[in-house]
Amino acid sequence: MSKKLKIFFVIISVIILFLIYCFFIAKAPEAENITFGVDFSKEYATFLGVDWKSAYLAILDDLKVKDIKLMNQWNSIEPQEDVFKFEDTDWQLSKASDYRAEVIYVIGMKTGRWPECHIPQWADSLTKDQQQEEVLNYVKETVIRYKDNKTIVAWQAENEPFYHFGICPWYDDNFVKKEVALIKSLDPLRPVIVSDSGEQSLWLKAASVGDIVGTTMYRRVWVHITDSLGFYTDLPIPAISYFNKAQLIKAIFGKKVINIELQAEPWVSDVSDNSLLKEENEMNIDQFRKNIDYARKSGFDTFYFWGSEWWYYMKEKENNSSVWDEAKTLF
Repeated sequence: MSKKLKIFFVIISVIILFLIYCFFIAKAPEAENITFGVDFSKEYATFLGVDWKSAYLAILDDLKVKDIKLMNQWNSIEPQEDVFKFEDTDWQLSKASDYRAEVIYVIGMKTGRWPECHIPQWADSLTKDQQQEEVLNYVKETVIRYKDNKTIVAWQAENEPFYHFGICPWYDDNFVKKEVALIKSLDPLRPVIVSDSGEQSLWLKAASVGDIVGTTMYRRVWVHITDSLGFYTDLPIPAISYFNKAQLIKAIFGKKVINIELQAEPWVSDVSDNSLLKEENEMNIDQFRKNIDYARKSGFDTFYFWGSEWWYYMKEKENNSSVWDEAKTLF
């Protein structure tokens, strides 16, 4: 082996060892002040069979949550073309204000919860260009209505718009840029969050478009093989990897990364079957605590729990308030 080749292999080995240390061995500094909030979807609460208003009020009054990410789906707000039903959103924001909570408001077509993209029936048969025009119209109406509402502290444009997951008619990077530009033109004072998969992305696209990068954090997931076959597993991703990617985003774009979706409910094998959600095998008090401990080790200072509706469902319908009671200690 030539001397040059030996030097090459030494350099490669050093780089590999350095990366192994950075992503698998090193530890991130834990944030001194951590903010915990929750995500909330009235549609998902209804799917679980609970009264969504009661659930929402309990989150504010009993849990005393001060940071909420609201996802009100397009098909609920505009059930007919150009007929907007903002009454529920008005109520949610009013109650949040009463309890001095702050809201991140998610807008767009792909806003979270299965099937991810929530298209009104009247828009199903439109062309891609027509659908995009209607999404922008919906976004415009929403931002204009609420841009003077001080309870909203940030907008989130779509939910993981660059991650191909869910039942969606199209994905379009340029459209996301256009959507963010529209929001900022209507409300230049508030930051716009763009989110991406915490586990399957470097967040570069999201950082290039949004003012703040939002990311997910999942630990216990269902690996789908076929409709009747799959298995649960713990994702083999060290917490330090989130910290390192966030540092990369900070170095390149000068932008902050926050967690806007921390797993706090079961990842069920069939999202259409709400009876599976009462099973505690994949999310119980021990797993909940493990997820929180893991999150702290990421070095992030902001987390929004994904599953507050499920906590309420377990407390009210299954007579199990263990996760709900544990969550009380965090807010």
